[in-house]
Amino acid sequence: MDEISLIKRGAVEIIEEEELREKLKEGRPLRVKAGFDPTAPDLHLGHVVLLQKLRHFQDLGHEVFFVIGDFTATIGDPTGRDKTRPPLSKEEVLENAKTYERQIFKVLLEERTKVVFNSRWIEPLGTRGIINLCAKYTVARMLEREDFNKRFKEGIPLYIHEFLYPLLQGYDSVYLRADVELGGTDQKFNLLVGRDLQREFNLEPQVCITMPLLVGIDGKRKMSKSFKNYIGIEEEPKVMFSKVMAIPDEVMWDYFELLTDYTQGEIERLKSIHPMDAKKELAFYLVKRFHSLKEAKEAKEWWERTFSKGEFPEDAPTFYLKEDRITALELLLKVKACSSKNEARRIIKGGGLRINGERVLEPTKELELKGELRVKVGKKRFFKVVKA
Repeated sequence: MDEISLIKRGAVEIIEEEELREKLKEGRPLRVKAGFDPTAPDLHLGHVVLLQKLRHFQDLGHEVFFVIGDFTATIGDPTGRDKTRPPLSKEEVLENAKTYERQIFKVLLEERTKVVFNSRWIEPLGTRGIINLCAKYTVARMLEREDFNKRFKEGIPLYIHEFLYPLLQGYDSVYLRADVELGGTDQKFNLLVGRDLQREFNLEPQVCITMPLLVGIDGKRKMSKSFKNYIGIEEEPKVMFSKVMAIPDEVMWDYFELLTDYTQGEIERLKSIHPMDAKKELAFYLVKRFHSLKEAKEAKEWWERTFSKGEFPEDAPTFYLKEDRITALELLLKVKACSSKNEARRIIKGGGLRINGERVLEPTKELELKGELRVKVGKKRFFKVVKA
């Protein structure tokens, strides 16, 4: 795969592609930037989409700046939100940032990565410097941004400090003299602000590359810890393998495209085999990448024993109950396998509850807590119940 093809792989938009080609012709290492606000301690596969593209640039010999937005995170990125995002304290931000520095090198090359904190150049601006920066962008331009415009028209409060976020992200590009900036499609406006500000500072404007937002394991919304549809890159191997296997078949191909180094021909080959086998290959690849070959083999064997062959996992969690006898419905509620009596009844009557291998169909069936009860709820939830 040639240089430009590798850069374009999976990208949604390059602004402007011809400018990128001209920069590449210069034969120097490009300064490639992506910003990450440490709003939570863990990175997930959604973040890896950008990290993977940064790695592509590193493999081509370019220089990567991993910008930790420790200053901008205290403002709160309003992108895509219909209300003001609550800012984080500096202490929260720095605590979260510690984990980022460790996790990113599961993808990036440490020797070609510069980890930088944007407070280093934003704090010295001071009040006058920030006012001067604000003078380089108009309110009209800010209101071109879709979420700002929508809130303004609907009379939803839009605060002045929210305008500072894209300006300061743009100033990161000015200070770092970025040649290229990467971001998700939801960051397009912010990336373009950086491009505009560089012109204001008489710098050559950066090329902006937008990447798709990875859909979470629910198959509907972007991957996010808020939606509880994420796969963390430091999750236990068995948990990671299971979560990948839960991805809808049609979404799986985006994961291959955006998170692996499989060629298009290899992906087409996988499309010709059974979807479950292709998904196992994806799960194996990701566990191996973020853990080890040994753990990937163990996770795959465990998953096949547990879910393909129906064996009960020995490492299933154990709950200790004080009761001597308990109904099937009460059991599911006690161990929080169901959130309501109606849900518990529905699962039991639908044949979704097995205890010690036997299907239980009556919610009122009494169970004696004698020895160990091996409980299976639905296809994927297992636990043991023992009398305390």
